Amino acid sequence: MTRRFFIRFLGVVAGIVLLPLRAFAARPGTAFDSTTTEDALTQLYGTSDTVETDRITIKAPDIAENGAIVPITVKFDIPDAEFVGIIAENNPAPLTAGFALSDHSGGLVSTRIKMSETSPVHAVIKAGDTVYRATKEVKVTIGGCGG
Repeated sequence: MTRRFFIRFLGVVAGIVLLPLRAFAARPGTAFDSTTTEDALTQLYGTSDTVETDRITIKAPDIAENGAIVPITVKFDIPDAEFVGIIAENNPAPLTAGFALSDHSGGLVSTRIKMSETSPVHAVIKAGDTVYRATKEVKVTIGGCGG
């Protein structure tokens, strides 16, 4: 056995052993394929009924110069929060991001989303049997979803 063959063999074995250790995100199937906000909420949470709350704060630009990169930060003070969804209502696919939370997750998620046009952005949080929502209007000057 040559040294080169042995090193390749170790690489293959390490790849097979370490592959299961990689974390893969679960995708809530049809929710991301929905074309309306109500359908996305129903697919994601089982209901489109939400409770407006001031315990959720959305930090986003009032005017996004480029809809391809819109930074969104959601801070919340909701005990037992299970899932955070970010919905840009006027996008072709409104559900732009989703975060499954563990028991020890803090009350903050941050990401960048694409927006095709000016739209209300909803942060929707499920905690127990209740779905909470906060909304902020974001104006887009150049669309990021192919527009």
